[in-house]
Amino acid sequence: MRSKSDDGENTLPVRSGPAGPLSGLRVLDLSAYIAGPYGCSLLADQGADVIKIEPPVGDNLRKYPSTLEAESRAFIGVNRSKLGMVLDLKQPGDHATLLGLVRTADVLVHNFRPSVPARLGIAFEQLIEINPRLVYCSVTGYGDEGPLKDKAGYDQVLQSMTGMCALQGKAGGAPEILYGSVVDYYASALVASGVASALYERERSGRGQHVGVSLLRAALTMQSARLVWAEGEPRAVGRDMRSGGITGIHPTKEGYLYISANTPHFWTALCDKVGLPEVGADARYDTVRKRAEHHATLVPMLHQALAAQTALEWEALFGDAVPCAAARTVEDMFDHPQVVAEDMVATFEHPALGSYRGFTRAIKFDRTPGPDPFAAPMLGQHTELLRAATAVQASKEEPGPC
Repeated sequence: MRSKSDDGENTLPVRSGPAGPLSGLRVLDLSAYIAGPYGCSLLADQGADVIKIEPPVGDNLRKYPSTLEAESRAFIGVNRSKLGMVLDLKQPGDHATLLGLVRTADVLVHNFRPSVPARLGIAFEQLIEINPRLVYCSVTGYGDEGPLKDKAGYDQVLQSMTGMCALQGKAGGAPEILYGSVVDYYASALVASGVASALYERERSGRGQHVGVSLLRAALTMQSARLVWAEGEPRAVGRDMRSGGITGIHPTKEGYLYISANTPHFWTALCDKVGLPEVGADARYDTVRKRAEHHATLVPMLHQALAAQTALEWEALFGDAVPCAAARTVEDMFDHPQVVAEDMVATFEHPALGSYRGFTRAIKFDRTPGPDPFAAPMLGQHTELLRAATAVQASKEEPGPC
C-alpha cells in the first residue's frame, strides 16, 4: 500500500496489487467488535476501499485483553485492509462529514441497536435520501422487529439462547460454550454475502436497499440441520448428528486425532489401517446408525488400536484414505505447508506493532484476485486525509439533490 503521491505530498493510501471483484467500491464501516467489522474486511479482501469510522473512544475491541502492548490482537485480526477515521456523530461537524462520505459511498455497515441510527441521524430512510444507490447493512443481535430488538446481542449470549451450548455439552452435563466467536464470524460471512448480493441487484435496479443481518439469524442458520421439527414428533427428539463417538477426537500414544468415518468406504479404510479389518467387514457395524448403537463396544477397540502410534504418525499413515487431522494449536498454522501453499498468511507492517504475520484473504478469485492486504489502522490514522478529501469532493458537487 502506497501513502504518498508521485510529487511527495501526503495523499490517501493507494492499494497495491491486482484489482478485485469489488475494486472501485467504497464501504463505510461504522461497526464494532467482530461481525460487522470482519464482514467489511471480507469486502476489503475483494478490493473494496473500506473506511473504518470509530467514535473518539474507539472500537471496544481495541480494549480487549491482549499480550500485544500497542494494540489488541483481536482488533488487528478483524480489521485488516481498512483506512481509519474518528468521527463523533453527535457533533454537527462530524455528522456533516459522514453525510459527505455517504454521498459517494456504495455501502454503509453498522451494528447499532435498531433505535440508535435515527437518533444519530443515520437511519436508512435518512441516508437513502442522500444517496439512493446506498446499500445499507445493519448488524443487530436479534433483528429489527420483535420484543428483543433493542437488546444487546453477543456471540456467546446467542449460543446459549439458541441451543448451541446445550448440544455442545456432554449428555446429562452442563451446556458448553463454543469458543472462537463462531456466531460472529458466520454473521460476518452473511454481511459480506448479503452486501454483495445487494450490489449485484443494484446493477439491475439502480437502487440501494437495507440488508439486515442478526446474530440470532446467524446462530439459527448454523443449526439448519437441527432446526427441523416434524409434525407429530415429541419436543425432546434426537437432534445430535454425532455418530456414536466413532467420528470425533480420540487419544493416541501422543496427542489427539480427529477422525471422520461416516461413509462405508472410510469406515472400512479406518479399520484396515488400524489393524481391525474383521471389524470393518462385520455386518453389525456397516452403517453409521449401527455403529452409533454399538459405540460402547467399538470406541474402546479403536482407542486400544490408536494407542500404538502418535497422532502425527496416524495422520501420515491414514493419508488420503481416512479423513483425519492431528489436533494442533493455531500457532502451528503459520508455517503449515498447506497454509503456505495457499498463501493464507502474509507479513504486515503496522505503525505501532512493526512487523507481524496474519491472515490474508478468505476467498480466491482467478481473474481478479484482489489487491494486497494491509494492516488494520491505528485509531483515527487517516482522519485528516479523509476529511480533506471529503471537503474537496463536496466543493466539486453541484447544488441540488443527489
